[in-house]
Amino acid sequence: MHGCHDGAVLLADVLAASAAVAATRSRTAKAAAIAGLLRAAAPDEVEPVTAWLAGEPRQGRLGLGRRALTTVAHEPAPSPSLTVGDLESTLSALAATSGPGSAARRDALLGDLLAAATAGEQLFLVRLLTGELRQGALEGVALDAVAAAAEVPPSAVRRAFMLSGRLPETAAAALTGGVEALDAVRLQVGRPVRPMLAAPGSSLDAALADLGTEVAVEFKLDGARIQVHRNSDAVRVWTRTLREVTDGVPELVARIRALPCETAVLDGETLALDDDGRPRAFQDTMSRFGSAAADAGVLLSPFLFDLLHLDGRDLIDEPLSVRLDALAGLLADDEQAALRMPAVRRPSPEQAAGVLDAALSAGHEGVVVKALDAPYAAGRRGRAWQKVKPVHTLDLVVLGAEWGYGRRSGTLSNIHLGARDPDGGEPVMVGKTFKGMTDQLLDWQTRTFPGLAREQPAWGVLLRPELVVEIAVDGAQRSVRYPGGVALRFARVLRYRPDKTPAEADTVDDVRALLAGREPAAGHDASRSTRR
Repeated sequence: MHGCHDGAVLLADVLAASAAVAATRSRTAKAAAIAGLLRAAAPDEVEPVTAWLAGEPRQGRLGLGRRALTTVAHEPAPSPSLTVGDLESTLSALAATSGPGSAARRDALLGDLLAAATAGEQLFLVRLLTGELRQGALEGVALDAVAAAAEVPPSAVRRAFMLSGRLPETAAAALTGGVEALDAVRLQVGRPVRPMLAAPGSSLDAALADLGTEVAVEFKLDGARIQVHRNSDAVRVWTRTLREVTDGVPELVARIRALPCETAVLDGETLALDDDGRPRAFQDTMSRFGSAAADAGVLLSPFLFDLLHLDGRDLIDEPLSVRLDALAGLLADDEQAALRMPAVRRPSPEQAAGVLDAALSAGHEGVVVKALDAPYAAGRRGRAWQKVKPVHTLDLVVLGAEWGYGRRSGTLSNIHLGARDPDGGEPVMVGKTFKGMTDQLLDWQTRTFPGLAREQPAWGVLLRPELVVEIAVDGAQRSVRYPGGVALRFARVLRYRPDKTPAEADTVDDVRALLAGREPAAGHDASRSTRR
């Protein structure tokens, strides 16, 4: 640690911890570096420090691009003097600057900030403010670090994080109030919780063998995950990444407002159906969640599969069987029963196979097999929920692209694919593909990728790890060519996933699980999710 400036942690200390995290592959060493910084931080410094290490200011995205920052560039300061408090107050001032003359005021604030920063700090600030530092993959490591710094059980930190959905606030609670403050974090109607996730199951038979007969087998839809909170007439809807979309989905709000309850927290999936009740293309559903105006011609239907709170009673710690009983009671009449995800409880092997056949015949992806005795373990991807699909798919991060040749000359074609490092490092490259791309997609890649480029060598572009793409594969094979020791077999592009962040991409362990004869890795804590 640097000698602290007026008893405060310096931005240089944050840089040192960030560099230490980047310099090691060891999860334990990463957590130790972050924990050391958190121990040195004053109570009001814990939240900003935690947010910056995860790559996102507490004020959210400030709408600053590299161009805006280069126009106010300054000679770097010779020695570090900026404190965490200095930076935090400047970021708050930037976030509050609007109206006439705001551009000049923002430039002045940025200019003063960069003038006080050393060369290394300037680089860090540019990456933080442009979103290039965003490292959701570090979430799990950061939670370990908070537990170590506060000397509290990791399970208490994870539970508080799951219920609040906010890493900086969780860190502050742990370091200022210990276990007592963490245990005081409760499910709150109107504040989204991190969703429980499903692990990949290799087959229906394997999932049933793993989980036994006390299971529910339910449809797995090719839709968007939603979490819906109702408090009297107020209904709010969030996506899987906890982005609120209430204003864009009035038809979902109306359906939930019609339910016979006062307060509820519901988990489910939504998708667009055609006139025959079959699912429309995933892109049609996602068109309702984009930043552009919603496609009013696409109506969304909700399918609810879990109930976490009902009329003053928290159900999150109850077994799934109890939660499903409560959901069935809430959706009891014929019209509301249509809102329930199709499922069969305690099926025979033949009945379970029938559910899978019915789901596939109806145009859906497969099934999810769920243990009836499991509580709702939000934000975790253990083995209590297992998704079974006939086609192996992976959500991977696009790391780069090569210029095409022949018919594809002039387009960015062959994309480089990375799997998430579960220990919070950079994505691990596991293959390349140019298969499955339409002319329209090639055109989109060629227009979009340069704006996300870290470098532009002669052969193509190296990208910041921001885009997630869904890839179909026939499996994986061992490889000495790639650093993870594993490579994809016959990878092809299905579509890009604007609803997912790189923190939700599949891990390199998920790819290794596709090696012949291996089961998916059990019990991985995942800040990523699948669509379910």
